[in-house]
Amino acid sequence: MPIVVRGSEIECIEIEKGVTTQSLLSPKNTGSDHVLLNLMEFTKGSIYKLSLDEGSFGWLQILEGSGVLTNYEVELEPHGVTYMPVGYEGEFRANEDCTRLLVAIVPNARRFDSQINNTPSILQTTDWSNEPVLKSEHDERTRIYMATRTLTGTEAYRGEMIRYPEGTEAPEHHHEGAEHFQYVLKGSGTALLAGAPCDLSAGDVLYNFDKESHSFYNNGSEEFIFVEFFVPGSCKTVWAPGANVCAWLPTNVDIMGRPPSRDIAYHVHGEDKGI
Repeated sequence: MPIVVRGSEIECIEIEKGVTTQSLLSPKNTGSDHVLLNLMEFTKGSIYKLSLDEGSFGWLQILEGSGVLTNYEVELEPHGVTYMPVGYEGEFRANEDCTRLLVAIVPNARRFDSQINNTPSILQTTDWSNEPVLKSEHDERTRIYMATRTLTGTEAYRGEMIRYPEGTEAPEHHHEGAEHFQYVLKGSGTALLAGAPCDLSAGDVLYNFDKESHSFYNNGSEEFIFVEFFVPGSCKTVWAPGANVCAWLPTNVDIMGRPPSRDIAYHVHGEDKGI
């Protein structure tokens, strides 16, 4: 069964002066070591050392505030997702009070990409605000890719942001060959998990195992937005009989209405290799 984690119910632990963490996903609550997910909060100027072992990679996503990876002088802001290569070590320093940072780590990465040790050992930040916005063929939902092999150099994971305006829904489907989670950024919506409704709101996490049926709809009064990450990134999507298959159309703009950083053609979700 999928795992639902209510962010508001997770204990917040101070691990350094000015640094707290909440363990959202770990083997303790999922029974899986595909991905570990922590939500960290910082006061201005506080520092946390990031250290991955030689077999692990990860990624960082600022939710609020900003900061810098001091050893590389890489600025992190809410419109970016930063890939940490295998064995990365560095320090994050918060530039503002109440800076909130999602930290994801994937242990034993070679099981998901046998060539991952050959990928460039540098930080890579994707500015998703300049990535192409894709629109659903059937309604007003939109998608923005945040992590793909083209963007990061590895198929060990894939990430995207999905936006559900009021009244929109996704058809029932499941994924084969990967586990994945949704972290709700804004609004509220309902997941149907093997037909059973489960309400989700900002700060909640839904963890789906391989081949688990799910769908989403937004019957609220504001946009329902979540990020979704798959480990590994390459998997098969299977649609329920009679479902409108999710296909995505280019809009030729980014989320700010500007020309995007690249072009992505029409495609069906799950048939998006090379993006």
